[in-house]
This record gives sequence, C-alpha cells and structure tokens, in this order.
Amino acid sequence: MKYRYKIVVDSSSNLPSDYISDPEVGFEVVPLVIRIDGKDYVDHPGTDPEEMLKAFHTTKEKPTTSCPSPEAYLKSYQDAENVLAVTISSRLSGSFNSAYVASIDAENSRVHVIDSMATAGNMMLIVDKAYALIKEGLPMQEIEDRLDEYVHSLNLLFVLDSFEALMKAGRVNKAVAFVASTLGIKAVCEANAGEIKLSKQARNMKKALLTLIELIGTKVTDFQNRTCVIAYVEKNETVDKLESLIKEKYPFKEIRLVRDGLLCSYYALEGGIIVSF
Repeated sequence: MKYRYKIVVDSSSNLPSDYISDPEVGFEVVPLVIRIDGKDYVDHPGTDPEEMLKAFHTTKEKPTTSCPSPEAYLKSYQDAENVLAVTISSRLSGSFNSAYVASIDAENSRVHVIDSMATAGNMMLIVDKAYALIKEGLPMQEIEDRLDEYVHSLNLLFVLDSFEALMKAGRVNKAVAFVASTLGIKAVCEANAGEIKLSKQARNMKKALLTLIELIGTKVTDFQNRTCVIAYVEKNETVDKLESLIKEKYPFKEIRLVRDGLLCSYYALEGGIIVSF
C-alpha cells in the first residue's frame, strides 16, 4: 500500500508510533540513539528511559548521541507519494540534514523536510497541524507553505534541574552553562531560532517554574487557539502543580502532559520540564 500522504518524525518528538492511525495518512517515528559505555540505547517510542539514565549517572566516559541515517529516513519515505518530515532543531542535531539528504534520493516521493527549530512538544504540535491540513484536502504546496509559517508561531520554554548532559554535548552556550553550573541558580531557557537561549534565572526550582509561567504570557495572547504541551522526565507533584498553575492563569484550548522518550530524557535529566505552545 502506498499512502497519498505520510508524516515522518524523529523520536525527539516523544510521539508514540500509533499517534496517527489513519488508513489514508501514514505515520512513522524514526529513532535517535544514545550511546553510553559502548551500549546503544535506541529511542524507540515508549521505551522506558530509567536504564539509560542510570547508565548516564554512573559512566566515566562521555556519552554520545546519533541521529537517524539518511538511509533510515529514505526507507520511511518509500511507502508514500507525499511526505512531511519533521525533525529536531538542525542547530541541535544532524537529523534534519539526514532527512533532507534522503529527500533528494526519494525518486518516487515528494518530500518536504521541516526544521522544527525546537524539539518535544513543538514537534507534536507541528504534526497535529500537518495532519489537520492534510485532512482539509489542501494541495501539497499549500500544506508545505503553511507549515513553514506555523513553525515560527510556536514557543518552547524549559527548566532543568541539571544541565550536565547539555553541557557535555556542547548544546548550550557559555552564558547558559555558567548560570546552570552556579550553585543554587536555575536557568529558565527558551528555543530561539533553533538554539538554546537563557531567558531568566531564579534561585530555586519553584521560582524558576513561576518565572516560566510568567514568560508564557509575554509570548502569546491567542491562548484559546493554542494547545500547551508539558513534557516531563518523571511524573511528580511539580509537574502536576505546573499544569494546575498554567490552567489557572491561561485559557489554553488544551493542556497535554507527555512523558519524554530517551533522547529528551537524556538531555533534560530527572526534574526537567519542557513547555511548548
């Protein structure tokens, strides 16, 4: 069977493999990989990150990550006429480049690769938008144009208990690394043009989360038309409290709680929370 349309994402989206179940629209998650002490932890949807996190905290070597190969993407494209591929920010991973290289070789498919300029919930929201546009019956070119525009309307804010993984991987600039490594300081960061930028800083996690909530109100006003996605590594009282406070302050159309997969858990570590809207 060859789908008329298919949506392909990498696993930093935190999406399950059955996120879209539609005989007319294909859907596939292509995994990234974390390597620790010579062992590969493949970020298949639904994989529990506990074992990987334990390995991260005990290793004396520098862990590495690898993006899907062009061949993996090409294979995912082959059963569709039109493909929309959504990747983690090209500033953070080679996933976009692999997806793009594969698109050139996809002779029997039209492939449009979308740089989410973020990760996690932003990718989920882009997938939702792509599916909605497909079901509207719009031509491929219009879908592509509207998705490219939609990406720039999204926001991502996050607070982490530890920036250790991001610093080891060189994914944060010196300013963020300095704040994050200073005793007692919590950095409130955002995705800005595909990179991690420091927005605010707070003395503890409680104040950092309150700061994050206030920052939401500076980014958008059309809450009734937006979904808020809260991605977490561990479900705890902090996550529940954050959801409650956001719900009280902003009239989002919907608030979703989503557990991180392996890659997002690796970078966010325990206590990390990513908010997309």
